[in-house]
Amino acid sequence: MSDTPSYFRTTEIGEIPFPSGTLKQVTVKSPALSARADCSVYVPQQCEGLQSVPVVILLHGVYGSHWVWMLMGKAHLTLQRLIDAGEIPPMILATPSDGLFGDGSAYLEHHGKNYEKWIVEDVPQLVHEVTVNALEASHFIGGLSMGGYGALRLGACYPDRFAAFAGHSSITDMNGLISFIEEPLEAYEQSDLAACSIIAAMMKNQDRLSPFRFDCGVDDELIEDNRKLHEQLVAAGIDHTYEEFSRGHEWPYWEEHVEKTYRFFAEHV
Repeated sequence: MSDTPSYFRTTEIGEIPFPSGTLKQVTVKSPALSARADCSVYVPQQCEGLQSVPVVILLHGVYGSHWVWMLMGKAHLTLQRLIDAGEIPPMILATPSDGLFGDGSAYLEHHGKNYEKWIVEDVPQLVHEVTVNALEASHFIGGLSMGGYGALRLGACYPDRFAAFAGHSSITDMNGLISFIEEPLEAYEQSDLAACSIIAAMMKNQDRLSPFRFDCGVDDELIEDNRKLHEQLVAAGIDHTYEEFSRGHEWPYWEEHVEKTYRFFAEHV
């Protein structure tokens, strides 16, 4: 842990030991949100004693919170299995909440709370403070559904912060949220919904993008949106990896295919 004064006004940490690592449940007072916010952090035992460790941030979808990637997707167990097998290097896994607005914050700034800054600035600092030195290491971001939207958009908007990024079953623009949320899109206070699209962010930073991948199940209600994004990227000449697999918008799909994202990130450590 860092010996310097904390970035956060308050920090609460609880630890759950696993045979090969430690799961930390963390609540901080987030400057970006001006409120408490939660994050689960899994630290494999192979990270102990290292001077700098890459960090994978996984974003959840609507209705969820920081715990779903771990408890429903077993994301930490998949990470640990790959590290134990020597198939990827030691990496820390962080799964933050989205800030808990409505059915989902979309990881955007609205209602006086910067849900985007919480992920991009506060979460890396949180991981650094509660684990080994991580600020100078590579950071990666991925997610599912609304979290896929967040990961692909934030990865495109902040190419200097993320060494690679990825999405599973991703919502590709704000209109894709409509079938999932109770709140009207007007509640998100975005003056230009078109500018919130993933393709808009990628076109804006086309010459600076880090490597990225995304995938979707062929039975997923978002499959056509993902195919359209793939076609737009091909037409724009933006290099990327896109794959389709069986299954729909469900945890068995994300639990299986997060392994591909870990392997992809490991290629860019």
